[in-house]
Parts: sequence; structure tokens; C-alpha cells
Amino acid sequence: MEIQRALSQISEIHEHLAKTDVYRGYKAVPVGLSGVIALLAAAFQPHFANNAETFLMYWLVVALVAAGTAGGGIVYSYFLQESPLARRSTRIAVGQLVPCIVAGIAVTALAPKPEAVQYLPGIWAILFSLGVFASRPYLPHITGWVALYYLVAGSALLAIADDGRSLSPWGMGITFGFGQILAGIVLYWDLERKSVH
Repeated sequence: MEIQRALSQISEIHEHLAKTDVYRGYKAVPVGLSGVIALLAAAFQPHFANNAETFLMYWLVVALVAAGTAGGGIVYSYFLQESPLARRSTRIAVGQLVPCIVAGIAVTALAPKPEAVQYLPGIWAILFSLGVFASRPYLPHITGWVALYYLVAGSALLAIADDGRSLSPWGMGITFGFGQILAGIVLYWDLERKSVH
């Protein structure tokens, strides 16, 4: 019985350590590269997305590619390199983004009318800002500025949604492109630069 109690206490200690440590699984280059992908996608949008339906499909594909770019290294490390404690930290830190991603998928799936699509870019940015805010305890504290950027950009996109301007290529490109590049800069400046010196 004492062994079971000791193992339970060790598990609790590991849980507390994972919650107090800054998560280092997000890397500056892949996160920043996902922003470059968004900017390139904005440049090519006029060639591939001419209406609300094609806009939606186009940016969903871009989001999958960008998420794979930003998170591919995390998945690789999680399954092939990390210790059980590091895996727990990954689950906690990445888990903070899951509710906002699920909410974004739900809102997107429930927007059946083409007129509703013009509100999605702003909603996506605001939901993503909530995920970044939720992740902030596990990331560099200046990540709060990235979350604030997404909140302001999402609000601006909602403000111009009524006349369809939120569907312009640069609405998504500037919001998510610059947002991810900013996140990459924060990760480099606060985590990776310090480990190099």
C-alpha cells in the first residue's frame, strides 16, 4: 500500500513540475515558417479562391499545411524522442490549444451559409488568441503580446466582415502570417537565443 501511495505522490510531483516549467517543444523556425506559408497563401489566394466556398476550402488546406509545419517536430519528438515527463509537458502545453481548435472546427462546420463564411476569419483569429492566452503559463510570458495581436486582428476582421472585406487575401495573410512570424520571433528571443549563449 505504501508503494502505491509513493508512486501516486511521485506522479503528482511530476505533474506539478510539468505545469511550472516553460514548454520548449515549440520551435521558432517551424512556427515562423507557418507564418510564411500564410503570407504565400495570401499571395496565391486570388488564383484559387474566388468565392466563399473556395475561400473556406483553400484556407482550411493552408491551415492544415501550416499546422503540420509548426507542429510536425512536436509530434516527432513526442513519439520518438521524449521522456515520459517531457511527454506529459507536451500534453499539458499543447492541450491548452485543443479547445480553441475544436471550437474553430465546430464553428466552421456550423457555418453552412456562404454569407456566414465572411465572419470566420475573425472568429478563427479570436479563438486562436484564446488558445495562445491559455498556453501562456507554459510559454514565455511575452507570448501574451502574440495572443493580444490575434485578438486585435480578429476583432478588426469581424469589424470589416459585413461587407466581405474579411475574405480579402491579406486579411488572413496579415493576421496569421504576421501572427505566426511574431510567435516565432518570441520563441527565438526568449527561449532559443538564451540556450545558444
